[in-house]
Amino acid sequence: MSPQKILSAAQIRALDQQTVSLESITSYELMERASRAFASQFQKDYPDTDKNILIVCGPGNNGGDGLAIARILYEACYEVSVLVINLGKNSPDQQENLKRLQEKRGVSIQRLSEGDPLPDLSGIKIIIDGLFGSGLNRPIEGYWAALIKHLNQSTVERIAIDIPSGLFADSMAGGAIFNAHRTYTFQLPKLSFFAPEHASFLGQWQVLDIQLHPEALAAKETSHFYFPGEAAASFLKTRGRFDHKGTFGHTLIIAGSYGKIGAAILCARAALRAGCGLVSVHVPVCGYEIMQIAFPEAMVLTDRHKEVFSTVPELKTYAAVGVGPGLGTNALTQAALLSLLKEAKKPLVLDADALNILGEHPDWQTLIPKGSILTPHPKEFSRLFGDTTDSFRRWERLQQQAQRLQCYILLKGGNTVIATPEGQLYFLTVGNPGMGTAGAGDVLTGIICGLLAQGYASREATLLGACLHGLAGDLAAAEQQMESIIAEDIIQYLGKAFAQLRTQS
Repeated sequence: MSPQKILSAAQIRALDQQTVSLESITSYELMERASRAFASQFQKDYPDTDKNILIVCGPGNNGGDGLAIARILYEACYEVSVLVINLGKNSPDQQENLKRLQEKRGVSIQRLSEGDPLPDLSGIKIIIDGLFGSGLNRPIEGYWAALIKHLNQSTVERIAIDIPSGLFADSMAGGAIFNAHRTYTFQLPKLSFFAPEHASFLGQWQVLDIQLHPEALAAKETSHFYFPGEAAASFLKTRGRFDHKGTFGHTLIIAGSYGKIGAAILCARAALRAGCGLVSVHVPVCGYEIMQIAFPEAMVLTDRHKEVFSTVPELKTYAAVGVGPGLGTNALTQAALLSLLKEAKKPLVLDADALNILGEHPDWQTLIPKGSILTPHPKEFSRLFGDTTDSFRRWERLQQQAQRLQCYILLKGGNTVIATPEGQLYFLTVGNPGMGTAGAGDVLTGIICGLLAQGYASREATLLGACLHGLAGDLAAAEQQMESIIAEDIIQYLGKAFAQLRTQS
């Protein structure tokens, strides 16, 4: 599977029109195609035809989809009733689908006008939302907001057609919003689907292929992409019989301080599990014996200082360098990081306290080598680049800063977002809440370092590293539940994550 474009609502409408023109079909026929894709998936997920389904339909094409879906499900022997709201002028395709549905005498069709009593939902088991689609450009308020609130208060399963009513495709939502348990969206995900603020409205979302014209889709330009985990499979390198540890690169991990040597262990172990041939770890003197005992596969370099990072080791022999986990922000460590930035000739992987120090010294950020990889969580991102009011503003700043620094920035969270120096944003949904555990970020840094050492370019190392990290966490959760995951488990499941990706390459 390849990355999927994320287009604006206006671009998707234009793509619909181009598909109609290029394929010499009508907009009604395209609506029928989309509605049948929805109904087909619905029948797989809800095979019980005895549950009474209410489809709420608006005046536009989202309502037209709902009316077509009602007809298709009725023909498949589902118990279907329809509520059509009156808002004045209806779209031609909505009117045509209403006319066709009226021919199905077994489908109850009710109309609702502003000010009418809200509908009785007793006996309804599933509500399908076709009120307002992606073309909505203002918050839903007043009577129609009360209707959506009424629907949300029901204890039944709620499903949205394409996008929950009230949710904007390209910006933060406001006003009343339909709370869906599932969202079946057409052809491409919407940008708003990746905002944590919108998660409760979407439920589990799924993209349905409605076969919009491939050439028209390919011609659409965007800087935003959905990157499913399996898309990273194409990056995987193959190993030759006579390859050896020297072939797979030498990683240097600069990490750990008194009381935080565990971060260095996790990071180094993840780098080796990600496939690099050799790992050296630079730790303060207090970490020497701990590292030698806990991770005998690593070579250990000791700092001059007993408790903190204060001296930059020779960098020439290393294919990749990662710095930050467990470092602390001691004044000596800050000075050493500045020296490292000045001396480094290759991309670095910067995480944790390395980022916190850069947040305290924003003028040092321009010293970061081009092509480096920064892996902040939201608070670290704010310390680096300032606070933002919502996810959309944060993504804009993420995009701007990656271009400014000519680096890759991986913003961690429930949905990972990766910005490139060219201004592209990749949204990833691999991983699970169980990975919100101490040390998981140290593991990610190690994985990316291990991939860089093997010769993966920064872009591929960042995307592949994020996917492997998330897949390993998902595999761990599947076998031992989210609540019990620790960072070590993510490392242990890396091999299975590689195997899963290889089956999809």
